Amino acid sequence: MDCIGTDFFLPFAEIAKQSISASNPSMSSSRSILVTLLGTTLSLCAASFVAQPLGCQTPAHPTSTPYAGDLSIFEEPGRDQRLQIDRVMDLLGLKPGKIVADIGAGGGWFSVRAAKRVAGGPDGGGKVIAEDINPAAVDAIRARAIKENLLNIEPYLGTPDNPKLAPDSIDAALMLKVYHEIAHPTQVLENLRNAMRPGARFGIIDRNGSGADHGLEERIVRKEVEAAGFKQVGRYDFTKVDGQDYFLIFEKK
Repeated sequence: MDCIGTDFFLPFAEIAKQSISASNPSMSSSRSILVTLLGTTLSLCAASFVAQPLGCQTPAHPTSTPYAGDLSIFEEPGRDQRLQIDRVMDLLGLKPGKIVADIGAGGGWFSVRAAKRVAGGPDGGGKVIAEDINPAAVDAIRARAIKENLLNIEPYLGTPDNPKLAPDSIDAALMLKVYHEIAHPTQVLENLRNAMRPGARFGIIDRNGSGADHGLEERIVRKEVEAAGFKQVGRYDFTKVDGQDYFLIFEKK
């Protein structure tokens, strides 16, 4: 559906005004002014009440264009150590049998590491839901999972405003250098919150910035996430070695 603005309704208001005038040529100037005002008001109100697609709504904050380039740039040697990814997974509670969502998985750098960590468990059900909005990234993750024999990675195509996670389905989630690309976090966080089981943890790793420069101020992130029904339970900055200013951890209120 295309975005609808007030200009869509103006012709209809004008037609209404002309029809009324034609039916009563002797209409007083005061009534003519009233009809004009009503027509304009109608067009403005109608536009505001029409259900607009999410893409037409004003973003909650400035955003960066989601990356759709060469996925190999995320495979830099030494990144595991700089980001301390094992410590990240410890803090998110990743253990064998857990189900974790990698939101904005890109080429699957975190997904493959998380998949090895959660593999097995009491019922052998540990897995990673590797979600991305880029079909090419999802295909790349699928091919990588097969190549590396990580069959507990489940590639999943979401949308910019909805990762489409099933309710009560995950024990942890991570957005690694992703949050600054989300224009409408309320919708994304609502789906994520509903998907989180009791005690589940949600991590955000990002850098400070304006939103349009592949980073977003920590205070804005915390404000938006807490407004969506989460509480912050942890804050770390050891990720700065990898150029990321903060690692925030949330749980459902």
